[in-house]
Amino acid sequence: MVHIGTVVMGASDVARATAFWKAALTYTEREPGTDDWVVLVPVDGPGVGLSLGRSTSPVQEVPRVHLDLYSDTQEAEVERLVALGAVRVAWELYPPDADFVVLADTEGNRFCVIDTTHGG
Repeated sequence: MVHIGTVVMGASDVARATAFWKAALTYTEREPGTDDWVVLVPVDGPGVGLSLGRSTSPVQEVPRVHLDLYSDTQEAEVERLVALGAVRVAWELYPPDADFVVLADTEGNRFCVIDTTHGG
């Protein structure tokens, strides 16, 4: 049997991306990172890790893979993440009555904040 251990994202500035995601997710470095690589894990126990590796690849406007962050206080979380350095993405693909907001991290990687209270 296998399970997801870490999700890996590219970053041109690993230190900047590390600072953002540590604050955004309340994660910490599993061991000291380098300028090229870091593995972040939840501060308070087990969970899926987030690895950040130096990349020179361009950010995908419509990524094939992205993170969904779940929250029952979506609006407050979006504002908190924007204050940490995320930006709102002008997303033209929202369906009617969308339960998600598309943001980009400090590296331009897209992610969504999902409203877990949406629809009931």
